Amino acid sequence: MILLNALCLLGALCLFNALGLFASADASAQNEGFGWPLTPRPHVVRAFDLPDERWLPGHRGVDLATEPGAAVLAAGDGVVVYAGLVADKPVVSIEHPGGLRTTYEPVDAGVSAGDRVRRGQPIGTVAAGHPGCPTTACLHWGLRRDRDYLDPTALVNSRPVRLEPVVATYR
Repeated sequence: MILLNALCLLGALCLFNALGLFASADASAQNEGFGWPLTPRPHVVRAFDLPDERWLPGHRGVDLATEPGAAVLAAGDGVVVYAGLVADKPVVSIEHPGGLRTTYEPVDAGVSAGDRVRRGQPIGTVAAGHPGCPTTACLHWGLRRDRDYLDPTALVNSRPVRLEPVVATYR
């Protein structure tokens, strides 16, 4: 009976992993040193919406309500890999340990490529003009691991996966 319970648990873990149910927990568990890129904790006005295929439209990050000129903070320790314009939008990208990269736009950069940054360190200020923003200004915050886009709120909204114990009934 113990072997059967162990096999059931192993099967459930494999299924959860295959379905991607550990993805947000994995991002937060490996990167406990992350925080919000704005203070106070911002309101998410547009959520992460990963498309079914890479080439389809979606929202590969979150939009955070803020004000123009608000300080943008590095979400975690890392190295600035880009600070400049992408399609006429000012963007900052930071590479973090574990293959993670966070992006922030529109941001008037106060850092340059190659700069080392610490969690909570100002990296620039929010620029006006994020398309589709329903408030005075928005910061678009993105997260990638290699080529895969992830929900950046997983870095700060840790919800560990807990499995219920299997109770064996003996007759």
